[in-house]
Amino acid sequence: MTIVSEPISMDHVDIHSDNFGDDGLLRAGLKLNHLRMIVAIEDSGQISAAAEVLNISQPAASRMLSEMESITKTQLYERVARGVVLTTFGAALARRARKILLELREASREIGELKSGKGGSVFIGAVTAPAMSLVVPAINRVRKAYPGIEINIQVETSNVLARELLAARHDFIIGRIPDDLNPRLFEVTEIGIERACLIVHSRHPLLKQKVSSLVDLKDYDWVFQPPGTLLRRTIEDIFLSRGVALPESIVNTSSLLLTCAIVCETDAIAPIAIDVAQFLASQSSNASDVRMLPIDFDINVKPYSLITARERALPPSARLLYDIILEESLKQAG
Repeated sequence: MTIVSEPISMDHVDIHSDNFGDDGLLRAGLKLNHLRMIVAIEDSGQISAAAEVLNISQPAASRMLSEMESITKTQLYERVARGVVLTTFGAALARRARKILLELREASREIGELKSGKGGSVFIGAVTAPAMSLVVPAINRVRKAYPGIEINIQVETSNVLARELLAARHDFIIGRIPDDLNPRLFEVTEIGIERACLIVHSRHPLLKQKVSSLVDLKDYDWVFQPPGTLLRRTIEDIFLSRGVALPESIVNTSSLLLTCAIVCETDAIAPIAIDVAQFLASQSSNASDVRMLPIDFDINVKPYSLITARERALPPSARLLYDIILEESLKQAG
């Protein structure tokens, strides 16, 4: 079984369909990125966020929207206080565009399977903790029973993964629905709570204590995920709820590798998922210098779930992995 890190890119696929009517939208210049843009606008309600999804600048995104209105000869969106909202015409185009993007992704998948003779492919996304504790053992089970399945995994924050799911780049994800997305767009099955811990290097001064309190920790350097991320907010809330000043010396990074490097070389403290910390401490490498710091409080992050897009059926290979991950979560919970 092959495991690759990113889905197949289709940025240069030309669409030929009669679904746009007889007025020749395709001949007028409608392109794949136009469809991706209208879907991103519907999902985010902001031109800047849609531009980020397409990896273009905000001015380029605005120009693309103007092109679409010129091609369709109608107003597709309106500006509102907190962003933009699609008109009836824009919503109709977005609905069709979403289906076309999904069909193109499925066509690419089917052609690839026919070429390779393999048994199917799955596109999933996961936040770090369940990727380690659930996806890895599920992959091992799939590998033994169905060695021909190709699995594509993206490990990212829930904010990124949920938007990738809506853009039809994943079959399903393991994470959380961001507060700024409509929960009615998703089907959700809660499968676990992420438990986190604090890590330090094996010679850290605090390891001489039996346990450490928040007051003991605040004056050390810290390595945090970027502001606004869930684990970062959880740690900050713990400090604030106990009336302890937040750490002042902070390095912000989303890189687990860089986090471990800083922790191993300095007296910095970093919060990470317990599953990840246990894995690092078990390795025969510099990462094994990581130790979980005994503390007198728990770090429980918001529960994570198996999430699919509403009214989008899972292909058989994706359903297989979905069910195995669900079984693994029930096994671990028991």
